[in-house]
Amino acid sequence: MAGIPQAVNVHSTSQMTDNLSRNEIIQWVNHCLNSSYGKVEELCSGAAYCQLVDMLFPGTLLFKKVKFNTKLEHEYINNFKVLQALFKKHGVDKVPIEKLVKGKFQDNFEFLQWFKRFFDVNYDGHLYDALTARGGEKIIGSGKTPNRSQLDQPRNSISSNAKPVGQKQAERVMSVVSLYHNLVLFALESVLFYF
Repeated sequence: MAGIPQAVNVHSTSQMTDNLSRNEIIQWVNHCLNSSYGKVEELCSGAAYCQLVDMLFPGTLLFKKVKFNTKLEHEYINNFKVLQALFKKHGVDKVPIEKLVKGKFQDNFEFLQWFKRFFDVNYDGHLYDALTARGGEKIIGSGKTPNRSQLDQPRNSISSNAKPVGQKQAERVMSVVSLYHNLVLFALESVLFYF
């Protein structure tokens, strides 16, 4: 498979110490995707995972194949099949589709925790505009539907939609800031030296 990057796979165990709470992990998904999920179970549509994989490996997802705002199980299954095909391209294990589409908290929470670890290991820190990538389509979780003004509020970010995600990105930003700071100091010292 030339040209297709292979992902670093991770294994899920109950002994992991970096597990996030259900609220923290949903906030992470909403931050990454500029979405409004209210509960872990709402990820049973598979759409969020498809776009998160596109965030990891830009350009690999055909967005027209994903149903972002659906409540139909057969469309959930279709979304997870799209996800499974994306994973297969990148050398990742099979997705437990039958369990996830049922919308049970425990199955979806365990998969989401695994996926977050998978994401953290594979994400290179690039900026990603999730809303633009999916053609402006809003993702609204079925548990709580935000009113129109909540959907139109811009999120805090570097630009209106593109957001840095994760510690790697923060470290890169700080590194660049430090580099520019040092360059400015050097330039000032050089100018002062000549005067």
